[in-house]
Amino acid sequence: MNSMIRTFLFHTGVVLLGIFMVYPILWAISSSVKPEAEIFQNASSLLPSSFRWDNYVKGWAGFGNFHFGLFFQNSLIVTSAIVVGTLVSSSLVAFGFARLQFKLRKLLFALLLMAIMLPAQVTLIPQYILFHKLDWVNTFLPLIVPAFVGGTPFFIFLLIQFIRGIPKELDESAVIDGCSTFGVFWHMMLPLMAPALATVAIFSFYWSWDDFLGPLIYLNQTKLFTVSLGLRMFADPSSMSQWGPLFAMSVLSIVPQLLVFLFFQKYLVQGLATTGLKG
Repeated sequence: MNSMIRTFLFHTGVVLLGIFMVYPILWAISSSVKPEAEIFQNASSLLPSSFRWDNYVKGWAGFGNFHFGLFFQNSLIVTSAIVVGTLVSSSLVAFGFARLQFKLRKLLFALLLMAIMLPAQVTLIPQYILFHKLDWVNTFLPLIVPAFVGGTPFFIFLLIQFIRGIPKELDESAVIDGCSTFGVFWHMMLPLMAPALATVAIFSFYWSWDDFLGPLIYLNQTKLFTVSLGLRMFADPSSMSQWGPLFAMSVLSIVPQLLVFLFFQKYLVQGLATTGLKG
């Protein structure tokens, strides 16, 4: 009997926590179809007095000659390139740290760990100066290129831990069969790293799609704006903010993330589980 009560209380708590976590999304969806004046006047209610689907039409129309589909296109270009660059560079660097012996290996690994703990704001100004001198400001290059030259230190560390759990005897057998060092990485490690790479790809997609600070600093022309910057244009402190279209486009902006989570959830769980068990 006590076991049943504990089970009931546990599931009740999980349901309540789930409702608490989902409520902001439900509120945003509800606000996206509410009349403008009702969004904050009747904020506690999830049911609008009338459904205003034209909020989505106005939001998608964008501003002037720039419709919101352009912002989605820019975000997809930047995010896809960052995901590819992160997978390529992080997997190569992680393989080097986990399997190869070279000078200053321990020092470089210590620097990698320090980079994980280093706040991004510390390197913000030096990076901007560098990209400005390269004449990359107001292009996608400052957002994309760093992913191809090392990726994110956290992802490298995650892949290192995963590779260290793979028996080295597999490397030796591949070398005996005639594989080069890169052949071991390409034919042996990459297939075995699939769960961890899927985890890296999913988190990289999430973080890149949600990134606001990077595009805000490096992108100045409206035609280059990503979704995050496009949403900001609806809220204008100096004039009337368009809250209905803002919430409508906010709802559309989370659709790609929800689709990625729904279709790749099993790979995410598998990658986190296997990475946590291997060390």
